[in-house]
Amino acid sequence: MALIEILTPKILKWEGGYVNDPLDKGGCTNMGVTLDTYKRLVNPSATCKDIATMNAKDFEKVLKTFWNRWSADEIKNQSVANILVDWVWGSGVWGIRIPQRILGVKEDGIVGPKTIAALNAANQEELFKKIFDARVKFLNDIVKNNPSQQRFIKGWLNRLNDYKFQV
Repeated sequence: MALIEILTPKILKWEGGYVNDPLDKGGCTNMGVTLDTYKRLVNPSATCKDIATMNAKDFEKVLKTFWNRWSADEIKNQSVANILVDWVWGSGVWGIRIPQRILGVKEDGIVGPKTIAALNAANQEELFKKIFDARVKFLNDIVKNNPSQQRFIKGWLNRLNDYKFQV
């Protein structure tokens, strides 16, 4: 079964520290955690200053929430768990709904027993490739629909390309 401890350093590798880019729809962000997410999961009255000084414990709490959204402890293949959790981390519910579409289960954005069963029953390498390809399309569609996001596509694709299938 997949382990969050294996994914955590990869997420941190690509997220970096505090930023507040006016073109980034996430607003002020630290270690990939946006202010809205931090308010929802850690401190409802948080400000950008709280994001800037966020500690590792709070980051781990937030990441665990995203890990749990995919019931990733129940995913048999670490590579599949990593790419799925990273997608929901970066794109919210689309990181569940699109993979559900690929799996042929109800596309409701909620990972339940049927989604996990279909995921674990699939050929893991083929599934990984389908998820990877769907995410490339998803990222390119973001830019196509909002050209102001073009400046981020290279980094998004570099990050995605860092995810490799392993048995």
